[in-house]
Amino acid sequence: MLDRYGRNINYLRISLTDRCNLRCVYCMPEEGIHQIPRTEILDTDEIVRVCRAASELGISKIKLTGGEPLVRRICIPLVKELKALPGISQVTLTTNGILLAEQLPELMEAGLDAVNISLDTLAAETFERITRRSALPQVLQGLEKALSYPSLKVKVNCVPTFQPEADLIQIAELARENLLHVRFIEMMPIGLGKEFTARGEEQIKVVLERAYGSMTPTGERLGNGPCHYYTLENFQGRIGFISALSHKFCDSCNRVRLTSTGFLKGCLQFENGADLKALIRGGCSDETLKAAIEKVIYEKPAGHNFQEEKKGNEESHIMAQIGG
Repeated sequence: MLDRYGRNINYLRISLTDRCNLRCVYCMPEEGIHQIPRTEILDTDEIVRVCRAASELGISKIKLTGGEPLVRRICIPLVKELKALPGISQVTLTTNGILLAEQLPELMEAGLDAVNISLDTLAAETFERITRRSALPQVLQGLEKALSYPSLKVKVNCVPTFQPEADLIQIAELARENLLHVRFIEMMPIGLGKEFTARGEEQIKVVLERAYGSMTPTGERLGNGPCHYYTLENFQGRIGFISALSHKFCDSCNRVRLTSTGFLKGCLQFENGADLKALIRGGCSDETLKAAIEKVIYEKPAGHNFQEEKKGNEESHIMAQIGG
């Protein structure tokens, strides 16, 4: 389906839960968060119903996220049900990898097409500083298990924060030694992420080119989202960047997002959207549900203004400091 700006919206990201078994410093407080009651989170049937309606509007690709999606045991049967829906061509998963080795065989049987593993460092001490957990061996086991399936597309997502440059080079090395893609994701000024200075694409490229030589842009489409990729000599995989601030990609954004509580959003920044859970639990018809999804897609904002918002916050802070 086309939105009012002519973008083809064919990608739905679904948060299955707010719960996570890590406490990453840019994502969650050390003590955790006030968890949403399970009764307020969409169940399997409700998620499938939303996806069926969305598929009739042109959504063909679904990403399951969290929190950490694998802490919810519905993940395996849900993948199977979503893959069976007419019009759904891909079901993929983003995970921190801790539970991946255990669940991946059944996920593959259910029809999982691809997995993105969040991994910011290969150094145990830095991993613990970032995640506040000693779980790097489990994540690496999950990555190894994923690479054992030739049909599974594997990507590693790295958010550059305070890691040393050597850690970023080590993460990139995964794409040299394995048939996978490594993507560096620019920190968004959302929640705890506001406390960190984003390390932009150009900074990371300088580090990697110093280590590996010139990076060549490629026009390949290697996923469902906005990542753009580079080739490096002797690399089996590609190096990608998702740079929502320094290389804003709103004009080609193809996604909408469903929260674990059933709220459909056109853009991560804005609060407007549709409470699909309220409609479903209120007994709405399939046509009413589809109309609500259609409205959110059509009215998807032209773009975010995180940079302007951040600049405004900084100016307000300066004015406060000088008594303005």
